[in-house]
Amino acid sequence: MLHQIFHEHFSFLSMDLLLVLLFLVGAIILFVSNKIRMDVVALLVILAFSLSGILTVEEVFAGFSDPNIILIALLFIVGEGLVRTGIAYQVSEWLMKAAKNSETKVLILLMLAVASLGAFMSSTGVVAIFIPVVLTICRQMNISPRRLMMPLSMAGLISGMMTLIATAPNLVVNSELIRAHLPRLSFFSFTPIGLLILLLGIIYMLVVRRWLSDASDDMLETTKKLSISDFVAEYGLAGRSTCLVIREGSPFIGKRLDELHLRTQFNMDIISIERWRRFRPISVSAFGTTELKEKDILLIDINDPEFILADFCEQYNLAVAEVGAGYYARQAKLIGMVEITPVPSSNIVGKTASELRIRSVYGLNVLGIKRDGEILTDDISHQPFKMGDLLLVMGEWRLIEAMRNQTKDFFMLNYPMEIEKASPASSQAPYALLSISLMVLLMVSGWVPNVIAALIACLCLAKFRCVDAKSAYDSIHWASLILIVGMMPFSLALQKTGGVSLIVDGMMNLVGDWGHHGILMILFILCAGVGLFISNTATAILMAPIAINLAEHLNASALPFAMTVAIAASAAFMTPVSSPVNTMVLGPGGYKFIDFIKVGVPFTFIVMLVTVFIVPILFPF
Repeated sequence: MLHQIFHEHFSFLSMDLLLVLLFLVGAIILFVSNKIRMDVVALLVILAFSLSGILTVEEVFAGFSDPNIILIALLFIVGEGLVRTGIAYQVSEWLMKAAKNSETKVLILLMLAVASLGAFMSSTGVVAIFIPVVLTICRQMNISPRRLMMPLSMAGLISGMMTLIATAPNLVVNSELIRAHLPRLSFFSFTPIGLLILLLGIIYMLVVRRWLSDASDDMLETTKKLSISDFVAEYGLAGRSTCLVIREGSPFIGKRLDELHLRTQFNMDIISIERWRRFRPISVSAFGTTELKEKDILLIDINDPEFILADFCEQYNLAVAEVGAGYYARQAKLIGMVEITPVPSSNIVGKTASELRIRSVYGLNVLGIKRDGEILTDDISHQPFKMGDLLLVMGEWRLIEAMRNQTKDFFMLNYPMEIEKASPASSQAPYALLSISLMVLLMVSGWVPNVIAALIACLCLAKFRCVDAKSAYDSIHWASLILIVGMMPFSLALQKTGGVSLIVDGMMNLVGDWGHHGILMILFILCAGVGLFISNTATAILMAPIAINLAEHLNASALPFAMTVAIAASAAFMTPVSSPVNTMVLGPGGYKFIDFIKVGVPFTFIVMLVTVFIVPILFPF
């Protein structure tokens, strides 16, 4: 019966092609539902193609041997070098100084800086770096973050159109050209069109920013200059924090923090330890392995209103020294606070601080959680995190800086003004610039393959101690690599089963008489539409073979068609869920879904027109 139905309605499809299309629809549904991690969906795709027999084992795992996968991993490390050496933050500090009090100048310099950095590192990482910068600028200028967060995300997306290595879709498209034995794209092939779109993006945002100016008074209120004392007052820390001095004979002496079980037994955390050494106080990191000594001064956070401090001190031979907001300000050179929020695509949403072992992993303590503008008063260590939560964490500035460099799980929103006292410039920055300049030179000259150029840069960064082994491996977004590898079988399977030819023939029958420019326009619309449901990398993997086959049917150069796919894949301006970059600015900017549609749809149309009419000039048919 099923066989008869298939021949009646799907006679133009082979059974293998029908299975490929079913797998594709299933993957899109799983991506949109977001109930399963994207990298797990990619692994399920690999499994489905292998078990179905459509592809061989060698074919489904071919992505792991693709040099572009190694190149993307190495570029994550290059981006980490820019962050760890302070280059990215020095750019943001320069922006604050150069812009002064001109909102127009801020917007222009912000988009230029983000697009420039994003040409060499992850746009998600760049936007994460600049979110607190933009919030600080808004506080200084007393303007709403709504007016600058949208330009920030737009510049992050445009940065993917600046160079060959700026984003994964560019590398995917170039890899498909190489696989088809066609002329490849050069390092700066994207730069002219990217610069033009960036210029139009700046002009566009200067014109339409008034659409984003209807901020509420509450949003404007959040832009005031914050200090550590403000955090203490807002989260009610002054009333629940105290200092305890370890007396002679205390059972705490010689014990490690994790041996005391203070959190589980008394619902308290040791935030910091002050110890006298050579006639001066020093700060000791409050890790679980830290061993306590006599006369140590412990800053304690007590999250239990019924806790009797006097009995606790008598039992463990401790002395009490009251602490107020001024204590935090005095310690500002060593200890700091910052508000952080979970990255939307992270798997930490739904987990608690205890489950994530935030203190053990980052050396920081979660002091408070703000949800929907309200401070949670229940046991915060066992509160599951939700999207949009603000977490107040405290610890040494160097540990806060280390956490800021790891943007996979959290990104930082609000810094107190005291951070200016604790942001020394890195001495390794010149070496990082030298290493990255060498990589660009090698890529542009073509003396070595791009992946070898990136490998040389990473080895130089390691040699000059710009990155270490742990930070290098931690910087690689393994889930993104697995996603790319897992989606590659779709491209091969569609070609192997005749799916690409079927799509190309269908497009030729529908719009074949529209001319080359009309076909580019339909190709752009198709890519942008698919990109609303799956990642831009997956979009490029699916659409690149179709674009190249279209060019072959038209007896035209494949370069303008390939470039159109790459640019359309990066043009994810239309919804807040089209790209992680948009999702990250949604909360800090106080935007609604309609704001992205209102601003993003017209600009996507502009980018489409530029692509359709300018790309063929740069890369003739």
